[in-house]
Amino acid sequence: MANILILGGTDEARRLAAALAGRDGTHVVSSLAGRVRDPRLPVGEVHEGGFGGPGGLATWLVERGIGTVVDATHPFAARMTASAVEATARTGLPLLILRRPGWQAGPGDDWRRVPSLEAAAALLPSLGKRVFLTTGRRSLPVFAGLDDHWFLARSVDPPEPPMPRRTEVLLSRGPFTVEGETALMRTHRTEVLVTKDSGGEMTTAKLRAARELGLPVVVVDRPPAPTGVPAVGDVPAALAWLEGAAVPGGRDHAG
Repeated sequence: MANILILGGTDEARRLAAALAGRDGTHVVSSLAGRVRDPRLPVGEVHEGGFGGPGGLATWLVERGIGTVVDATHPFAARMTASAVEATARTGLPLLILRRPGWQAGPGDDWRRVPSLEAAAALLPSLGKRVFLTTGRRSLPVFAGLDDHWFLARSVDPPEPPMPRRTEVLLSRGPFTVEGETALMRTHRTEVLVTKDSGGEMTTAKLRAARELGLPVVVVDRPPAPTGVPAVGDVPAALAWLEGAAVPGGRDHAG
């Protein structure tokens, strides 16, 4: 497996780095975008900050002698994924996308799927005035014009303006519990939850709490995955692909 670059600060990226750590003949570099002030660091070598676009990433891959790239970024990190696709195409390196499956509505859920944050903002006036917003600190400007609404905006780091006029910021990091999320929504008299389809177990408690409280949930769909690139949904599948399919210099792999 030689030198592997893992893109992303997700839980899957950290678990993959830990699984590969210490393997003979394998050196792993994990890349973090630097958007969180105090990120959870994976084991092993860490590269923090960007690469300067696809060209900069391609140059870095060659200079570091990287043999395989795993894109384990957040499902909404479309720009980084696009850079990884272009950079590996330029260098002829194999690329694997490790992306946890999205959420699926179940019995009792009242979900409204939308294609974008803008569509979510446009839908809110028909659903409620008190909004629990869990779409990340960079999304707040999209909702800034909704002066009739009150927002509880949860994020890891403080957001920057513009933001909705009536916003209470809650700085917190998951995982969360159903009991805690239910109490939070009751305390703030939440009428609607807005979230991205991030997938995974770390933040599903808010969805279960909304179901138990009978609240509508606006779910922003993920950006489309790139075509022609192998993708897996969990760490064991990524390890299997790396061990059996990733050969430096080739891109014709099935995942």
